[in-house]
Amino acid sequence: MAASAEVQRIVIENCSIATVDASDTEYASGHVVVAGNRIESLGAGKAPEGLENVVRRIDATGHLVTPGLVNTHHHFYQWITRGLATDHNLFNWLVALYPTWARIDEKMVYSAAQGSLAMMARGGVTTAMDHHYVFPKDSGDLSGAIIGAAREMGVRFTLARGSMDRSVKDGGLPPDFAVETLEGALAATEATVDEHHDASFDAMTQVAVAPCSPFSVSTELMKQGAELARRKGVRLHTHGSETVEEEQFCKELFGMGPTDYFESTGWLGEDVWMAHCVHMNDSDIAAFARTKTGVAHCPSSNARLAAGIARVPDMLKAGVPVGLGVDGTASNESGELHTELRNALLINRLGAHREAALNARQALRLGTYGGAQVLGRAAQIGSLEPGKLADLVLWKLDTLAHSSIADPVTALVFGAAAPVTLSLVNGKPVVEDSRLLHVDEDAIARSTREEAQRLARISAQD
Repeated sequence: MAASAEVQRIVIENCSIATVDASDTEYASGHVVVAGNRIESLGAGKAPEGLENVVRRIDATGHLVTPGLVNTHHHFYQWITRGLATDHNLFNWLVALYPTWARIDEKMVYSAAQGSLAMMARGGVTTAMDHHYVFPKDSGDLSGAIIGAAREMGVRFTLARGSMDRSVKDGGLPPDFAVETLEGALAATEATVDEHHDASFDAMTQVAVAPCSPFSVSTELMKQGAELARRKGVRLHTHGSETVEEEQFCKELFGMGPTDYFESTGWLGEDVWMAHCVHMNDSDIAAFARTKTGVAHCPSSNARLAAGIARVPDMLKAGVPVGLGVDGTASNESGELHTELRNALLINRLGAHREAALNARQALRLGTYGGAQVLGRAAQIGSLEPGKLADLVLWKLDTLAHSSIADPVTALVFGAAAPVTLSLVNGKPVVEDSRLLHVDEDAIARSTREEAQRLARISAQD
């Protein structure tokens, strides 16, 4: 993009650069020029001479610049139920926590969204998403609260407007008072898309249609949800093939496994991404590859809930789009995505491919370009290329934590969490020197603690 002279520029120099472009181009010492909200140029050596309207010039010696991290699966509200049911598998964990989650309200959800977003943003996430599917009656404007928290934080955001209509009385897991009706869920989802979805190139807020899971959603909601999404031109998201128990549930209830069930309801396609996909056979992976259905890989949560190891190397080899997800912080208490770069690599090396499963650059690609693919935004974000949106992170790698690791990408992925010296979203600083610029972290910590305590008191009374 050729920016006009009036556009303000930020120049970053003397840094290592991992572009994560199609050729995995890297520069041992290079520059990045940001003009407005776009990347104007980048390359080896110093920035071009004579640039006009340079409002900031950064000497980034000792740093690595990468695309901003992209989170593809999360449940923000769970921030206020961290540390509970720590020794449960998925189904038992859900049964234990659904009654508490069904008591959330707008104030709790807003505070939890702030906590979840703050932890991710200060750790290098520039594009976040939230799959919110719990809408108790008279709980307020939960979608608006979540979107408002993301807007205040300054991060790019996708709200996956979830829903549940299969409760205990229908053979599902959620309590009866925690679900919506089919008609109510569809109407509320469409209203959320109409009010909040922005389809523009540099959109800060987008909305996806996201019924929760096969064991909490009716077949009719799955089918009509897919029809709604395609009529509105938005993406689709749900949980899929997370546990052995889920596979058994689908076979008992629908007479087929999860992937065949998804295909029968219109839920495979390049506009769809699924969370987890741990228990996938060769046929399942081939179906995802054929339809370009995306996967949000959540290694820490899968380990926390003893779900298993997703076949990420096989998915990538087959051509399945794969990104990384934090998942809800009730099953990943750290709540930040850098952990997932490292854990994706390490956990997959425990699987059949062992040391050949993933390397550092593949892990970084999962957390950046792969995530952009999964969210349908690879043309705008996920790699550092001229014309793309200026979502990037400056990682400090010259401290004790990384001092003896020569390769910066290896240092970032294999090493301890690197401090974020600067994070830009849409060309605007969101984090500087590991501190959030637009919100008060200490106030968020107090608020989330108070809301967690309030939720615990309400749940104890019921």
